[in-house]
Amino acid sequence: MADIRSLHDAVRDLVHDGDTVALEGFTHLIPFAAAHEIIRQGVTGLTLARMTPDVVHDQLIGAGAARKLVFSWGGNPGVGSLHRFRDAVENGWPHPLELDEHSHAGMANRYVAGASKLPFAVLRGYRGSGIPGRTDTVATVTCPFTGEELAAVAALNPDVTVVHAQQADRHGNVQFWGLTGVQKEAVLAAGRVLVTVEEIVEGALEPRPGSVVLPGWVIDAVALVPGGAHPSYAAGYSVRDNAFYQQWDAVSRDRDTFLRWLDENVRNARNVRNVRKGS
Repeated sequence: MADIRSLHDAVRDLVHDGDTVALEGFTHLIPFAAAHEIIRQGVTGLTLARMTPDVVHDQLIGAGAARKLVFSWGGNPGVGSLHRFRDAVENGWPHPLELDEHSHAGMANRYVAGASKLPFAVLRGYRGSGIPGRTDTVATVTCPFTGEELAAVAALNPDVTVVHAQQADRHGNVQFWGLTGVQKEAVLAAGRVLVTVEEIVEGALEPRPGSVVLPGWVIDAVALVPGGAHPSYAAGYSVRDNAFYQQWDAVSRDRDTFLRWLDENVRNARNVRNVRKGS
């Protein structure tokens, strides 16, 4: 059964220097609050994995938490580039950033292989792409039945997966719905799992159409963090803060402006609640 803990204690116990950490979420349910706690606790040397790293990864990279990014697309959705990401790649600030880039299909299949406890996954992909020449996690295999040459991608097994969800019960079972992305696969592929939630319900979880239920026995810790996805959203609980994403472009372009924002809104714990609620 998953333990219900504070976010501080869950991050302290589950996320360590040098870990491979998947912070998954697609459009909504992005675990910003957990990422901010990782920054506050000074965790470093992380390999960050996510299919679509956006502003939350820009913050982690700019804060100096990351040494490597495993991904298939990166940007500030609807706005443009991630400037802290670019600065790390182009200028090595605050640290050089190693990249392991994949297609969306490749990343999804890497998680599926990890969740299935298989060493790799097979797909039709990467043909004609330069990606296989830049990573050691893509290869080719020959189908033993047809002789067809296929792409193979190494399983991705994060040390820790962190996701945000709408609900948990007192036994640590978690339910989320809406755009569910690859959270389930990332959770099942991981060695340790932290889920932040909008609400802890009394009694049993009420089934929702199209929802995903993660049983408590695959989760290490659940933390109650209302608004923990801000500035993204949690379907049924909050709305996307579009202004934040637009404002982030200006904040993140300049190193000093970014560092001031980080100190005022993340490292200063007194401001955490206000930032999370967008006030």
